Amino acid sequence: MARVLYGSSEREADLRYAVRIVVPDPFFWAEKGGRTYAVLGPLEIDRARRTARVDELIPAEELVPEEGKRSDPAELLLALAQRLRFRVAEVPETFPLGVADRARKQGLRLRVRQGSFFPERQRKSEEEIGWITEALRTAEAGMERAREILRESRPDSKGQLRWNEEDLTSERLRREIEAVIARRGGIAEQSIVAGGTQACDPHEQGSGPLHAGEAVVIDLFPRSQASGYYGDLSRTFVKGEPSEALQRLYDTVAAGKRWVLETMREGVNGRVMHHQLLRRFAQAGYPTERRGGRWVGFFHGTGHSLGLEIHEPPRFAAGRFQAGQVMTVEPGLYYPEIGGVRLEDLVVVEKGAIRNLTRSSEEFKIP
Repeated sequence: MARVLYGSSEREADLRYAVRIVVPDPFFWAEKGGRTYAVLGPLEIDRARRTARVDELIPAEELVPEEGKRSDPAELLLALAQRLRFRVAEVPETFPLGVADRARKQGLRLRVRQGSFFPERQRKSEEEIGWITEALRTAEAGMERAREILRESRPDSKGQLRWNEEDLTSERLRREIEAVIARRGGIAEQSIVAGGTQACDPHEQGSGPLHAGEAVVIDLFPRSQASGYYGDLSRTFVKGEPSEALQRLYDTVAAGKRWVLETMREGVNGRVMHHQLLRRFAQAGYPTERRGGRWVGFFHGTGHSLGLEIHEPPRFAAGRFQAGQVMTVEPGLYYPEIGGVRLEDLVVVEKGAIRNLTRSSEEFKIP
């Protein structure tokens, strides 16, 4: 039996993992008998010969000489099966249904693999950790630019922040952050710069003016153009003096993150830790519940793994941690009458300990 993938490695993380090069158009990858294969056309195959991580490259025109048929992925798949001599193939849940249906009608048996196609992706090599760290440093550069701009900004008579004689908005601050990320070779999409009550919706990008005295949650997760790997970093700032309630909220989240970092290690159950953190917050006076139809408190996960995808298995609460996993630690608390706070570090689980990859400071109050 063979294993088969089909898609673009520009968009499909499993294919990028399998071949380690970016191919924008869909192609086939297969594994049989411990050897790996990729079917590529003339635009890609010479480059792939130099850089792809694959045992054998098969020219598409050699596999299907007739040009009209070569554009049909089902024809390519059937020809690949004949070339590699397999009649049964394991494919991921995302395999195109139309291609599968046409191949099955010609006698090819396709079995869908449940769960991860490459479960080994959950445990990162030192090379992968290096790529993730580089992406994290890019996020940290963007965060430092945000800190600089907030420090240079000044509130007007209504408390609205001004920078370089113009209103400082979420959109403007996000553009400045993403410009730094782009100059360092990162791709930033959907970066979060959310202030005031907007910061209480964890995936709200943020829009409009930023104000002194309000929490501003900034969450950056750039992808490296070179490696395809992601970094992830969240910090919360306030320009000027926060209210007593906001300062206490921040201190509680910071203490929660410290507790997670001190407790987390190989073999510890992440689900148990998540529920313990919920209880710690509730005991501090911050229950997680629905009020007036919306959630308040800590209503998202304590963290997630990342790599070639910003969210990839395992989640923090999926079970016991294993050495080699790279995981975010990102507790948060969200109450519209106070504000939102989220703090996020990126760690590697190692035997007996964790290694925190994050260098960004936790400065909250920006003078």
